[in-house]
Amino acid sequence: MRRIALFVAASTMTLSLAGCGVLNATGSSTSATPTKGNDITVGVLMPDKINTRYTNFDYPIMKSKIAELTNKQGQVDYQNAASSAATQAKQMQKMIDDKVDVIILDSVDAHAIAGTVKKAKAAGIPVIAYDRLAEGPIDAYVSFDNELVGEVQARTLLEGLGSNVDTSDKVIMINGSPTDPNAKQFKTGAMSELGGKVTTAGLSYDTKDWDPVIAQQEVTKAVNSIGKDNVAAVYSANDAMAAGVVKALKAAGVTTMPPITGQDADLDAIQRILTGEQYMTVYKPYPDEAEAAAEMAVYKVQGKDIQFDALTQDTVDSPTKKDIPSQLVQVNAVTKSKIKDTVVADGIYKISQICTAAYKTACAEAGLK
Repeated sequence: MRRIALFVAASTMTLSLAGCGVLNATGSSTSATPTKGNDITVGVLMPDKINTRYTNFDYPIMKSKIAELTNKQGQVDYQNAASSAATQAKQMQKMIDDKVDVIILDSVDAHAIAGTVKKAKAAGIPVIAYDRLAEGPIDAYVSFDNELVGEVQARTLLEGLGSNVDTSDKVIMINGSPTDPNAKQFKTGAMSELGGKVTTAGLSYDTKDWDPVIAQQEVTKAVNSIGKDNVAAVYSANDAMAAGVVKALKAAGVTTMPPITGQDADLDAIQRILTGEQYMTVYKPYPDEAEAAAEMAVYKVQGKDIQFDALTQDTVDSPTKKDIPSQLVQVNAVTKSKIKDTVVADGIYKISQICTAAYKTACAEAGLK
């Protein structure tokens, strides 16, 4: 069960604390981390290179925020596991051996990494779980409301199907990796909306490593089973896999794409939405999530408990730990009409990046100019 507390926005709380003259205060909790100065090293572990967001957004935003918070004295040790749980465990162990001050961890395999999280804890290194809730003695967690992501995807998909949606409509489900706890939550949220409204039985796949090639194979299998003309829609848990979905449908002879969902607001997904190849994506405000993680990490290691607590007013449970201090950031559905008010308005992409030569006509029709 999700337990989400109402909380004051982190930026507002920070301003309030500054106004009270306590921004540099440290808490009196006996469990507080000993105070460190600005000369800290933050380990940042990202899970894969398939999703472009990690390299393009999450890491650069974290690095910039850490520099800001530490007067440019803080260092960042960044590693990407390229979808390998074993590689990530080695990367994290090296950070422990190198005695980094704190680790921000976006896990490849939430269960497999638990033992290394324990090693970090034993070494006195706090671990902030990022985007995916790793098991083990995690100190804090920042992500999005993952069941809500699935709900938003499914509700928008149903809107795409229109008022004549029927329980006989066949929807292929391309879910995320079984080693990613978020994937299960996305699917749970989606099925809370799709269940009893469309048919997904026998058409649901859990896609190893979120791999677009595997997603393409799964859609091909489903289309061969039910026929290309019987695909009402495709639920894809993220944008990278949605690209594989489109390839599979085109190869099967589908010329007009059914509603296809996504997540992460990848640039190529935004362009597919403009041309009608993808119906929607979920935009998750990466600056909010990444900056919150950076703040949590710095405040935790510097022993600034008041600021840390202000950022973590939610709580979540993992299979191995209860009541993990957390922040859950809200999300937005992006369809063609909402591109300008979301990813463009937030500065994620410039119109010039989206509206390259191949998309000029589609951009003009969508009012992007």
